Amino acid sequence: MFRSSLLFLSLIFLSQVCTAQPAFEKVRPILERSCIQCHGEKKTKGGLRLDTLEGFLAGGENEDVIDLENLPKSHLLHVINLPEEEDEAMPPLDKTTPLSDAEKDLLKQWILAKAPFPEGVKLTSTTKLTPSAKQLAGLTKISAYPSNIQLDSKLDSHSPVLYGYYENATTQDLTDVTKWEIQDPSIIKMVGNVMTPLKDGSTVVTAVIGEKKTPLQVVVKNAKTEQPISFTLDVMPTLTALGCNTGSCHGSARGQDGFNLSIFGFDPKGDHHRITQELPGRRINTAIPENSLLLTKATGKVPHTGGKLTTPKKKTYQNLLKWIQAGAKYDHDEKTLPISIEVFPKQLVIQGSGQRSQLTVIAKYADGTDRDVTSLSSFSTSNESSVRVKQKTGKLTSAVRGEAFILARFHTFVEGMQTIVIPEKNDYQRADYPANNYIDTHISNKLHKLRINPSELCTDEVFLRRVYIDLVGHLPSADERNKFLNDGSPDKRAKLVDELIARPEFIDIWVMKWSELLQIRTFNNVVSYKAVLLYHQWLREQFHAGKPFNEIISDVLTSKGGTFKQPATNFYQVERDTKKLTENIAQTLMGTRIQCAQCHNHPFDRWTMDDYYSFT
Repeated sequence: MFRSSLLFLSLIFLSQVCTAQPAFEKVRPILERSCIQCHGEKKTKGGLRLDTLEGFLAGGENEDVIDLENLPKSHLLHVINLPEEEDEAMPPLDKTTPLSDAEKDLLKQWILAKAPFPEGVKLTSTTKLTPSAKQLAGLTKISAYPSNIQLDSKLDSHSPVLYGYYENATTQDLTDVTKWEIQDPSIIKMVGNVMTPLKDGSTVVTAVIGEKKTPLQVVVKNAKTEQPISFTLDVMPTLTALGCNTGSCHGSARGQDGFNLSIFGFDPKGDHHRITQELPGRRINTAIPENSLLLTKATGKVPHTGGKLTTPKKKTYQNLLKWIQAGAKYDHDEKTLPISIEVFPKQLVIQGSGQRSQLTVIAKYADGTDRDVTSLSSFSTSNESSVRVKQKTGKLTSAVRGEAFILARFHTFVEGMQTIVIPEKNDYQRADYPANNYIDTHISNKLHKLRINPSELCTDEVFLRRVYIDLVGHLPSADERNKFLNDGSPDKRAKLVDELIARPEFIDIWVMKWSELLQIRTFNNVVSYKAVLLYHQWLREQFHAGKPFNEIISDVLTSKGGTFKQPATNFYQVERDTKKLTENIAQTLMGTRIQCAQCHNHPFDRWTMDDYYSFT
């Protein structure tokens, strides 16, 4: 790049001293938070200092900060607009939070104005912002996730996140403005919110936001022991996190470009064979691990249909590299496998678009340990227009109003969390209306989070029509209509509901619904007309006696004997294939479609092949 002389640049910048202050003060907090810790007096990464005018003008070892010949092509603009996962992206993800779109725009406008920088000013690193007045306004409590942390080896780490909860039922990620106070600094070290062990023991870390505080319990074990790399516990989740074994890539039935993996890693032993034994010396190279095709493809050094997936600085790359350096072995010794994962926080109500929130995923293992596996998890959203999610980092960005469910996948586990996005400004005022029962309370709370007020109370005519259709399946007669409308008692609606529930038609309509769900019908002479009639009559008797649904279903599923003496056993006559029967039960009684898990782990749910066949 064209390197202007320091004198020429100085004249330009000094000529702007009078107008520099207003524009500079807008970008100063961004530079001090995101740049000076690596490009300041104590550390000059790449030979670049940005804390003084002189350092800014001098540029770094390879690039000027700005290009006066072509301001839009300035190097600073280039690096702040790179994808977050790129090595050259600034600021680095492991140092501070990425810049928001508004911050990038401020930096762009400042550079297009030839980056005025007042003479004599020296910037200082403020790796953490202090909470703004807006962030503190209406803050009722703060919560850290997870609140109990275990560090079980030398290289173990956790990155807790801190969320604020507000009077208006909204939430906000406050991790970047949190002050972490360590009771015993000899036990752990924290850089930003990344917690690593120093020695065995326990301590308390207190997260502080303004006047609010919340404690985190931290236990450290085996602080001097480095856990060996594991194929099943480290490499397989890495391949899933990178998207290598999805149905659209190498996890498809036919694989991709001659390379096949089991979908979402349900067959680690087979995957190890395909990686290490097929095309020996190409997919992995134990002599020169960095030249392994598994790594050069993933980093984009050689052409890859899936594009660039990771970089040498990322944990995903390091896991693959360490495994190959250790001989690319399979875990012949028994490994303690994960038994569950949790995603934190469980629910978010985000106000406004462009708000960022970080999820964290904790895996629990059979031996009682846990790991922060956020960087080894893959994420997806059910509603891209409302909430976008970085597949490899779990960083959420709110967009337009709506609701989305975020899925996190690690190993063979899938867990979700709920997000609601509401407008930053609207004229919503929560309506005050009575709750007639506990269901109303739950509905009212959900509507409040969505910023929606319920409709006005319906008229007697509308209520009469709805309740008759809902409870007995037909409209009221003229006499029934007139009787209800002429009734002046305040509890006439409740009395009408009780009256309709007591009528035989109420049982008829529910027997009809459950007859469809339980498939009460004759079938190819296997289920006779008499058997079906008895089965239908048995179901009617259960409803007439007021038996709870769970007891009715328990009697159906555990029924034994002849279909005449024990009519509930007809349930097993309609479908004789055990797998299909299992799928019917899951879908009808549990609201879950598990058919996919017959051939492979479910791509969009938590069910595995083991779950499918165990249930069958």
